[in-house]
Amino acid sequence: MLIKESFADVQTAANGKESSMRIFLFHPTIPGYPNARFPGVVLFSEIYQVTGPVARFARQIAGQGYIVAAPSSYHDFTGPEPLAYDVPGTDQGNKWKVTKTLESYDEDSHKTVDYLLSLPTCNGRIGATGMCLGGHLALRASLDPRISAAVCYFPTDIHTRTLGPHSGPDSSAAAPSADSAHTLDQLARIRGEVSLIFGVKDTHVPDAGRDLIRRKLREAGATFSFHEFAWAQHAFIRDELSKGRYDPAVSKACFEILLELFGRVLRTELGEPEGKVPDVEHVC
Repeated sequence: MLIKESFADVQTAANGKESSMRIFLFHPTIPGYPNARFPGVVLFSEIYQVTGPVARFARQIAGQGYIVAAPSSYHDFTGPEPLAYDVPGTDQGNKWKVTKTLESYDEDSHKTVDYLLSLPTCNGRIGATGMCLGGHLALRASLDPRISAAVCYFPTDIHTRTLGPHSGPDSSAAAPSADSAHTLDQLARIRGEVSLIFGVKDTHVPDAGRDLIRRKLREAGATFSFHEFAWAQHAFIRDELSKGRYDPAVSKACFEILLELFGRVLRTELGEPEGKVPDVEHVC
């Protein structure tokens, strides 16, 4: 499927601070069908904003028949230009990641969904995906009932409760305060289906962190799938070799996971659920 690319600048005002957020749009087109309508997908980037690898990932999704909207997460601090995959870029991205508030992240998500739904070519069904920071934001976006499906690649900072400003060591305690706004403590709000993807060799989300996230999803009653790839490292879908982690074979398998979930949930009119899903019969 062919693709057209553009962008839109949307005003935000989280925490009383106004700024302009650029949303990069990757739109599928079918020659001769100008009124074709497609599902929308919010694509959240890693800490470097919308880089070459993120844009190429967006094109892959758009080419399958989804309108992809990729917001620039750090509009509170800088323009929409990507950060470099080097030490200064990494340090800057990590600094802004924990300086930006959860309120601002949530407003970005809501505004991007609003923008997709405003397009006459969007059929009204919305999914989310992202990598690293963006994987976390895709899961957090699922707290919005308008998000029907999310595929979250190696989401960071969920198990530690360290996204956004936080105070002291208690912010990542196993027993958070009752009013915790952290994603890990809000999972019961998820109404759609989510799929989480990790590399077992990911040093950012070790075994205990993955186990905690999986347990919390179960306790929340979320509909989810959980995938762990034995030799994959952190950021294994980033198709640049700046850090030597790119794994094309595993990335291909994960894209099939994304296509299965989005195809089943976003491109099929399921209607409202009725009654309890029958238990699976235990037979060989």
